[in-house]
Amino acid sequence: MKRTLIVLLAAIFIMPALSAKLLTNVYGRDYRLLNGKWDAIVDLYDQGERMKVYENRTPQGNTDFYEYSFKNGLRLNVPGDWNSQSPELKYYEGTVWYGKPFTVTKKKGRRTILHFGAASYRVNIYLNGKKILSHEGGFTPFQADVTDLLLDGENFLVAEVNNRRTKDAIPALAFDWWNYGGITRDVMLIDLPDLYIDDYFIQLDKNSPDVIHADITLSEPKAGVKVTLDIPELKKKVELTTDAKGNASTTFKAKNLKRWSPDSPKLYDVTITAGDDRVNEEIGFRNINVDGTKILVNGQPQFMRCVSFHEEIPQRMGRAFSKGDATMLLNEARDLGVNMIRLAHYPQNEYTVRMAEKMGIILWQEIPIWQGIDFTDDTTREKAQKMLTEMIQRDKNRCAVGFWGVANETKPSPERDDFLKSLLATGRDIDTTRLYVAAFDLVEFDKGRQVFTMNDPFTENLDVVAVNKYMGWYHPWPLDPSEAVWDVNADKPLIISEFGGEALAGQSGSEDVVSSWSEDYQARLYRDNLRMMQNIPNLAGVSPWILFDFRSPFRFHPTNQDGWNRKGLVSDRGERKKAWYIMHDFYRKKRNEDALSVKE
Repeated sequence: MKRTLIVLLAAIFIMPALSAKLLTNVYGRDYRLLNGKWDAIVDLYDQGERMKVYENRTPQGNTDFYEYSFKNGLRLNVPGDWNSQSPELKYYEGTVWYGKPFTVTKKKGRRTILHFGAASYRVNIYLNGKKILSHEGGFTPFQADVTDLLLDGENFLVAEVNNRRTKDAIPALAFDWWNYGGITRDVMLIDLPDLYIDDYFIQLDKNSPDVIHADITLSEPKAGVKVTLDIPELKKKVELTTDAKGNASTTFKAKNLKRWSPDSPKLYDVTITAGDDRVNEEIGFRNINVDGTKILVNGQPQFMRCVSFHEEIPQRMGRAFSKGDATMLLNEARDLGVNMIRLAHYPQNEYTVRMAEKMGIILWQEIPIWQGIDFTDDTTREKAQKMLTEMIQRDKNRCAVGFWGVANETKPSPERDDFLKSLLATGRDIDTTRLYVAAFDLVEFDKGRQVFTMNDPFTENLDVVAVNKYMGWYHPWPLDPSEAVWDVNADKPLIISEFGGEALAGQSGSEDVVSSWSEDYQARLYRDNLRMMQNIPNLAGVSPWILFDFRSPFRFHPTNQDGWNRKGLVSDRGERKKAWYIMHDFYRKKRNEDALSVKE
């Protein structure tokens, strides 16, 4: 017992305090990227901790030697996944140690935050031989205040990254996308004054077109600090004073405010100052609500012309991580005619989110609560709540985000319901301005009534219900598509969040034969599904699965899949399939219909 207490106390003194919340808007701060080539050691049998790899020791005398070295070995790009950087690591699931030397000139009165955009999936971070933080979850950021651990001069940073699938992970043991491992997003050192702006949430009122709410929090619970919020274009400069908790809040009207929308993605320059700290930001203001079965953007019904994509560049067979990658993915989606993207099935890069906002694309962001989650495990629930919090904390000021997603394709049970309700409570405690959604694959055909129905009482907790249904692919048609009627959550907006089928680009075949894997069959399937959707009275949006073919170990067919899910409208080589043009024409028609309804 005494030994255990000593170990716990040692851990407390070694581990510096993490920020209570993630620092808001890291890209609006004074930062220095630690990207580039990092030295790496593949640790197949997890021996690195025993060998104290994190200490980066080198022989000091004639009798010293160590059975590892960061120098003169494997080097990996950061950000980037390891699977696409080495043929030997293509299927690797396990531990890789990353090492990075860097120099620092320490300054009095300044603090330094070490920030990782993401690392997949579990990570332990060591600085100068000391463990400073651990994080689980491959798609959300994490950070630590390292001011007191940095040396004036040379420092050595080590990341122990492990992407091994486990039952208690999120996602769990099996998921239909590639299990990329590595430090997959930017790593940076953020330079801040001793007292800095830690967090802020500036957004338009849920219902009002011109009322702005602002909540600002300092890094310390210090009262009496002057805080200024300045939006020059709105001629609004608000002076605030923090309370005893270091918080400052205000609500004000903004005259002549132009709201952000897909057709007019207006963003305002916003500056927040407090003491010696100053943060620059671009923020858009919009309302998103539900009225019966309609989704309203700025008070106007808008049909969600959506598509999904993974955070993957298929031509490179690797994780997307850069502004260039975001540009490629988003431009292809925009060419399709979308006004919305479902970032499936996990929070994606902040570059993608911010660029989508500037392009006028609404986003549905979700955490990977995907088939196989253990809903009976409280630890898994806590992980999910933490992931959801990190996702919302990072992007709550991004007006493009209209939907927070809490689950995909889960099965009803009391444990599942409690689990998802806890996520909704967690999310709504932070943000009530967005719509909360989950996707289900539970729609069945009622032969007696001759209608498609779904029985899942949990859906009543959601603002919007989404359904994945692969008619013509996993499910044969029970009747002609033109006669298919739906009665699913008739009092709520319904989004068909996934539909489609696989086709190998360039392959011709019968449009009547599923196993042809042809573009012709995929095109027929799309026409049939779109015809069926005309009979869904509460249909508020459509999102075919998926924009690009993507890598998946699920897919075994040796000639038509070869490790790829071929449901993409665009192939892994960037070729648009016949179904792409069907969706493009459908979306152009829906956009024209929305424009006419607004004029009327």
